[in-house]
Amino acid sequence: MNYGFVKVAAAVPSTKVGNPKYNVEQIESLILQANSQGVEIVVFPELSLTSYSCGDLFFQQLLLDEAEMGLINLMNFMRSMNIITIVGMPISYQGGLMNCAAVVQKGRILGLVPKTFVPNYKEFYERRWFLGANEVPEGHVLVCGQQVLLSPHQIFKTLSCRFGIELCEDVWAPIPPSSTLALRGAELIFNLSASTDAVGKDEYLERLIAQQSARLLSGYVYASCGFGESTQDVVFSGKAFIYENGRLLNKGERYSLDEQLVTSEIDVEYLRAERRRNTTFNANAALLKDVVMHTSEAASVMPEKQELKRNVDPHPFIPADDAARDQRCEDIFAIQSEGLAKRIMHTNSETVVLGISGGLDSTLALLVCARTFDRLGKSRRGIIGITMPGFGTSDRTYTNAIRLMQQMGITIREISIKDACLQHFKDIGHDPDVHDVTYENSQARERTQILMDAANQMNGLVVGTGDLSELALGWATYNGDHMSMYAVNASVPKTLIQHIVRWAAYHTEEETTRDTLLDILGTPISPELIPADEQGNIKQKTEDLVGPYELHDFFLYHTVRNGFHPRKVYLLAVKAFANIYSEETIKHWISIFYRRFFNQQFKRSCMPDGPKVGSIALSPRGDWRMPSDASSEAWLEECKTL
Repeated sequence: MNYGFVKVAAAVPSTKVGNPKYNVEQIESLILQANSQGVEIVVFPELSLTSYSCGDLFFQQLLLDEAEMGLINLMNFMRSMNIITIVGMPISYQGGLMNCAAVVQKGRILGLVPKTFVPNYKEFYERRWFLGANEVPEGHVLVCGQQVLLSPHQIFKTLSCRFGIELCEDVWAPIPPSSTLALRGAELIFNLSASTDAVGKDEYLERLIAQQSARLLSGYVYASCGFGESTQDVVFSGKAFIYENGRLLNKGERYSLDEQLVTSEIDVEYLRAERRRNTTFNANAALLKDVVMHTSEAASVMPEKQELKRNVDPHPFIPADDAARDQRCEDIFAIQSEGLAKRIMHTNSETVVLGISGGLDSTLALLVCARTFDRLGKSRRGIIGITMPGFGTSDRTYTNAIRLMQQMGITIREISIKDACLQHFKDIGHDPDVHDVTYENSQARERTQILMDAANQMNGLVVGTGDLSELALGWATYNGDHMSMYAVNASVPKTLIQHIVRWAAYHTEEETTRDTLLDILGTPISPELIPADEQGNIKQKTEDLVGPYELHDFFLYHTVRNGFHPRKVYLLAVKAFANIYSEETIKHWISIFYRRFFNQQFKRSCMPDGPKVGSIALSPRGDWRMPSDASSEAWLEECKTL
């Protein structure tokens, strides 16, 4: 698939113990399904040609011959297909038996990967039949009339990706083979498994695979055998998982009596971006430079473009699960408070000063200040909240600002900026009836001057209220609300601020405070620099001017975190917001995003200190270092082609 997505599948066929002919028929049926769905690579369970639970039948030459004949039939069946299939089978080698994965495409065996760590569990003593990969030297073996490399050190290469293979017990080892494979270039790992079931084992296995996938910055596709295996002493539940960098993309149904084909698209471009950013991964890879790895190339046929089926989260900064979202809010709140506490103690500030507008950003900043003062054992009277009504201040925001400051028990100051701005307009010769950028920015800079001077008066620290989304878009007045002495919201996106304020509302015991916070959440986002309408309602709505913040936060995440092309960010946005925004709307705002993101870098180049709370921040001292005069031409040209 285009855009770096590789469609994969974990297949769980029904099986008959010791009957390769039947098993191959079931495998072929699932291959047909996978091929029709555009799957590029499909993996089947361990020893899927014979079934896993054959016991001492593995010592029967007839079973081994039938397995090889089954593989021949399977390759003939697949000659006209480009799909890569990974099946399990026993292989006679070096005087013993190897539990192998056979990688097959277009009538050719690309390689045989033996199991490295063969278990000796009481319930299934596999070492009775099979040797481990480390017990014999790698080499070539004659299988189905082909000389095939048998080695655990193999990476298979397609036009779309590089992948490696391990089998069942391998992933449970202290250092799984997949660790070496990933560090030597494998982006996807396929695991052919036959995991017996037990109480609690499924949950542990999922955590294990999730962690291995995250640690390796890889995709991980796991298929384990199910219905049809022997239940003489153990039960196999047919587990199937597809993970991407620790995140579950899809899973099968346990204890299903039917065959299953679990599919999803793994974003290999995203995995590559993560690896480029992770210097620890690359440093670890350097330690394995002497490990000899064999590369086999598959047929180079680019898969057809098809519709993206996987789910795309429209709000990547916000956990979908309620409990996880609450924990995220608590963690961010704690980080903000911790950072501010250190800055207050370091500067020996007696007070903190911040502008309270009745909007979301200043509300969160005030909540952080209150938490910080409580932790430091300081009186909240040392928090100086200044409301500065201007030409566009509405009754609703003014009332909420006053009410919230009263409920929080802080010191309240009200300083109107109207007269000062009118005098300034007179001084510079600006007509106050002309509501242009000078009219707006003069108000923002006047407010910042008041805050800075008030902080000087009271040995205070100006706490900034601007957020990550505003910094990305440059939606701040240079040396106005752009500037502070410590910016507690600097790495919190606007969409997440809404959730933190809502979380705070429902975690306060004061009902009046909760009501005020909820009303602030319901207020349109606005800088309120343009006079209200005749009914006193907010006339200047930010999202009408720069676009919906949920779109811009989405663009920001995939641009900064993943480094995706605009065309891929657009593709993902169309999928994520299919029932919310039209394609034309997304095209319009994505161009605005890139234009503003590049043009407004100069504001970020001199932004104040502030705590990093997540994986994305735009501080020029750490996370984002871009020249202020970088050209956006290539990005905007690509936007025109969407």
